[in-house]
Amino acid sequence: MTEASRDVSGMIELVAGEQRAVVLPKLGAALGRWQFRGKDVFLPVANPALVAQRGEAVAAYPLVPYSNRIAQGRFAFEGREYRLAPNMAGDSSAIHGNGWEREWTVTHRTDRDVVLVLEHVPQADDPQWPFAYRAELSYGLRPDGLEVRLVVENRDAGRQPVGLGFHPFLAAKGAATLAFEAQDVWLTTPDALPSRRVPCEGEWAFGRPVDVHARAIDNCFSGFGGRAVLANRETGLSVEVEADRLFGHVVVFTAPDSPFVAVEPVTNMTDAINHPEIADRGLHVLEPEAQVGGSMRFRVEKVDG
Repeated sequence: MTEASRDVSGMIELVAGEQRAVVLPKLGAALGRWQFRGKDVFLPVANPALVAQRGEAVAAYPLVPYSNRIAQGRFAFEGREYRLAPNMAGDSSAIHGNGWEREWTVTHRTDRDVVLVLEHVPQADDPQWPFAYRAELSYGLRPDGLEVRLVVENRDAGRQPVGLGFHPFLAAKGAATLAFEAQDVWLTTPDALPSRRVPCEGEWAFGRPVDVHARAIDNCFSGFGGRAVLANRETGLSVEVEADRLFGHVVVFTAPDSPFVAVEPVTNMTDAINHPEIADRGLHVLEPEAQVGGSMRFRVEKVDG
């Protein structure tokens, strides 16, 4: 361990040139901050509704072993009914898996890289997730940005449904635009569950840069092209999100007064486990000892102010 990768109260600092990132192993392996030239690329955000984060501000966190909501925390798999405990205040669904709720173990670290592991071994009728799994998450600062890799292995005796993703808060205060390609968008019910899929046309077309503060968005897009670009004139930074093909969906969250936009590459649609009728729902059913995983890259560069 070198001075550049200090560990202060469980926090790990990564430094590479003009970049700095803080990793929080004890807080769901979240990123506490990622900055370029002293400016936030990922914005630390505190969400009191996410009780397991204990009111701490985090800039990004892993989604494992599923992304977004499971309706009412209920699902059936291979003939058995399961019930998960709600884990977001005011929401009756289970959300974002349980990786963000747990402490992770650091297995490798350098000035610019850290690898963290979570071993989930459920107890009887576990209210978080009923299957055993091992997740490995790596963060690495690169010359042009940040690389994130997430792999999940089924450690259970039988098959297991798995989804995964990553939830960054991209700094977007002031004038900012977002562009990405996707085939369809899921319109939602009042409790943020998918109701109807429509083509990405008209107000749902993001092929060209769109003002991220024009309206509120909290939707999952399918047929994600694997690339998104956020340009922020206030910070003078542009962030390109590039995800492996495994991440065939992207969740976008923003609002007119929001200082950030969440652009979440994920494998599965919201509530995928309860929609077996949808062929491209993105859920992976792993045999014992099988793995699924992929990488995403966040490239940052200066733009004209």
